[in-house]
Formats: sequence, C-alpha cells, structure tokens
Amino acid sequence: MSKNFRDVLARGERLVSDGATGTNYQARGLERGQAPEQWLVESPAKVTQLHRDFILAGANIILTNTFGGTAMRLADTGISETAAQVNQRAVNLARNAIQGERVWVAGSIGPSGALLEPFGALSREDAIAQFRDQAQALADGGVDLIVIETQFDLGEATAAFEGARAATGLPLVVSFSFDMGTNTMMGLKAAQVAKEMTALGADAVGVNCGRSLDENLINLKEMRAATHLPVWMKPNAGLPRMTDDDVAIYDVTPEIMGEQAERWLETGAQIIGGCCGTTPQHLRAIAQAVERLRVNA
Repeated sequence: MSKNFRDVLARGERLVSDGATGTNYQARGLERGQAPEQWLVESPAKVTQLHRDFILAGANIILTNTFGGTAMRLADTGISETAAQVNQRAVNLARNAIQGERVWVAGSIGPSGALLEPFGALSREDAIAQFRDQAQALADGGVDLIVIETQFDLGEATAAFEGARAATGLPLVVSFSFDMGTNTMMGLKAAQVAKEMTALGADAVGVNCGRSLDENLINLKEMRAATHLPVWMKPNAGLPRMTDDDVAIYDVTPEIMGEQAERWLETGAQIIGGCCGTTPQHLRAIAQAVERLRVNA
C-alpha cells in the first residue's frame, strides 16, 4: 500500500492511526522495566493481538513495535537477534494482524536514548548511521511509511530524517513531543519544528505524547498555521497518576478522547490517534469522530 499513501495524503483523506504500545502491553502483562521490543521474541502473539485490536477499533495505520529499535537501544534489552532481525520481525507481526482491511504499516523510529554532541556523547554521524540502519531494516521488512516520533531535539530529529531518507524513499512523518507543555524538552516550539520539517521535505509533521490534551491542542493549532503539510496528531490520554501499587492510571475517558478528536480534525489534523494511555476503546471513539465528520461533510 506504500505506493498510494502519498496520494491519500494529497487528497486530504482523514486517517486514523493506532493507540499506545507500552501502556497497553503493561496492562497485558509486560513487566515494568522490560522493553516492549522484548515481546517481539517472548510474546509475539500478544504483539499481533494489540495490532489487531486497534484495527478492529478503526485504525487505518498501525505502528510497528520498534520505538526503541536502533541497535544502540536494543543492546540493553538482552535480545540475541540482530537489530535488523528485530525490526523485520516487528513488521511481520504487524502484517499478520491485517486481515484484508485497508491498513498501512508504519515503521516506528523513536529517539536514540542518548543526547547528541555537545550535550552528550553521541556524534551526529553515528546518530544518522543508527537511524539509517533501522529505517533500512523496516523498509526491507515491508513497511508502507516511516514515523519518526516523540522527538524533542532538532539535531536528533534531523539526523533521524537524514538517516531514514538515505535508506528509503518511503513517506516520512516526523512527530514531536511537547512534554514541557508548549515546548519540547529542548525548548522547541511547534511552529519552529513544523517549518524545519517542511523545509527538509517531510511528508507530514505532527504532535505526539506530550502532556494535556488542552496543551497539545495549542501545539496542533500552532503547527497547522506554520505548514502546508498534513498534520499528525497523537496525544497522550492525559498525564498518568500513579496508584499505591505503582500502576499508571490515565483519567481521560474514551468519551472525552472522542470529543477532543473532533476538535483536532476541525483544527486541521489529517491523521489522528493516541499515544500513552490510549486503549483500543479510546481508539474506537477517535475513529468514530472521523466517521461522524465524514458523514456530515
């Protein structure tokens, strides 16, 4: 389906991306401190089942379980397979969840887990190489597009983009996390990153993770005003509160998420979904918002 994804974006069709990976895995038995990518080897059926649950809830796009899939991050997981094998296994498990539906598989690339020079020890050249290798593995595995997500540093985001573009001509989405409210951890604003990613040649730019839905709506408005590109909106279901048993509870209900999703679409988001705390039930409410606007258009 990769051949027509850019055409679908160009037509302005509204699409539904999936929900959270890590928090849903934890609800299904992933131990705290365990990397989600470990389930690719240890519990592959659960990985495929979550993809399937999101598809049944209305997702048109599912992200591979490869957020931490660079070789340097996988080195800390104890997975004996090579990074390329891990990424390709993730693509295969996502593909297994599709049963004839119109669904695109997006290769997820998250931050490296290290700071680039001069703030850290990771050189720009090494970062580009890490992201290039992951993008190549995802492309070889058969993804339809690449999503570089939860970015907070412009240096790392551009390194990831350059690495991915060196590996593949697939569509590239670049999404930032504004975890300081209306700034990323490194002080970036939504308009700034939208302009930078537009100039680089991204196919879409977006907002994911972050803090409150209200703050992310502000980021969405600022991003929409700063670019002609399709905008991706995948916020958290609010911030978690921790129980006495150290369990994260997200208080934003599926009903609230669905109501807010209509505002994202009205503000100009073209692809919407959810990040941390977004269950298949939340995703269904988001998908229903897209359908309501389609019917009423």
